[in-house]
Amino acid sequence: MHRHELMYGDIKLYAGTASKTLAASIARYLNIKVCEHEVIDFPNDNLFIKLNSSVRGQDCYVIQSTGTPVHRNLMEMLITLQTLRLDSAARVTAVVPYLCYARSDKKDQPRVPITARLVADMIEVAGADRYVTMDLHAGQIQGFFSIPGDVLTAFYLINDYIMTLRGKMERPVIVTADLGFAKKARNFAARLDTSMAFVEKRRISNESKAEAMTLIGEVSERDVIIVDDEVDTGGSIVHAVEMVKEHGAKDVYVVFVHPVLSLNAAERLAALPVKQFITTDTIQIPQTKLAHFGDRIKVLTIANLLGEVILRANQGRSVGEMFNE
Repeated sequence: MHRHELMYGDIKLYAGTASKTLAASIARYLNIKVCEHEVIDFPNDNLFIKLNSSVRGQDCYVIQSTGTPVHRNLMEMLITLQTLRLDSAARVTAVVPYLCYARSDKKDQPRVPITARLVADMIEVAGADRYVTMDLHAGQIQGFFSIPGDVLTAFYLINDYIMTLRGKMERPVIVTADLGFAKKARNFAARLDTSMAFVEKRRISNESKAEAMTLIGEVSERDVIIVDDEVDTGGSIVHAVEMVKEHGAKDVYVVFVHPVLSLNAAERLAALPVKQFITTDTIQIPQTKLAHFGDRIKVLTIANLLGEVILRANQGRSVGEMFNE
């Protein structure tokens, strides 16, 4: 019997160590339990995965974000995928809320890799039949996968929350921290019925540093909503907040999907004159970093969104219908 002729069985949910809290919330939405499995770290840094029950003929989902430590989390996911495949799972889906190396999506200078393509190949070779991820840095990364998948967005989730604040805002304006996010930012502006402004920046090295150049648009005496797909070291957001404040902005809100928050990014952001930070749990933020923000951060959960997508995938129903697509 060919693989595509197999009937998919019950949902089996596996939580990677980077996404245990998120996986538990997804399980609650689905009214199932997270399957138990062993993840053993050997002294030589090798990983060992062992399932505690058979998955033969079942529909398996591995929930694992690939934030810091990136390579450990990535390898754990790959080994788990292969373990499920070797145990004769009917279908294996990699659910990767945050996909590492997504910025390495093209050769933008000589003698450099396209690592996002490599990661896509690794997920497929490890045994995944499908993938699910959130808000890719660049849309073309979907083309790196030969397997089908669902690329979801937190746009609707974030937009619904911002709408609850909309009535208290003073002539809000959407501002992008860089021009690369401008197209997606237009969706926010359209739904909120606001104008837009842009911070133009220029990448000056390969060291995650960027130089903010100028502000295009009007923010004076207006509340500003700065939007971006992810915050890594926080440099772009720091420049954007400083620039809109210099140009007379009133309250500033910072919105981003993936809270990577490398190095001292949490401290840098918390020191900014920002009224509220709005993000999601695609990456679990350590309590030590959350503490810097106090009550100025709102973390929206993607658990119900992923849970519904998993349910629809298992039942063979459309995911696009969730978004009227």
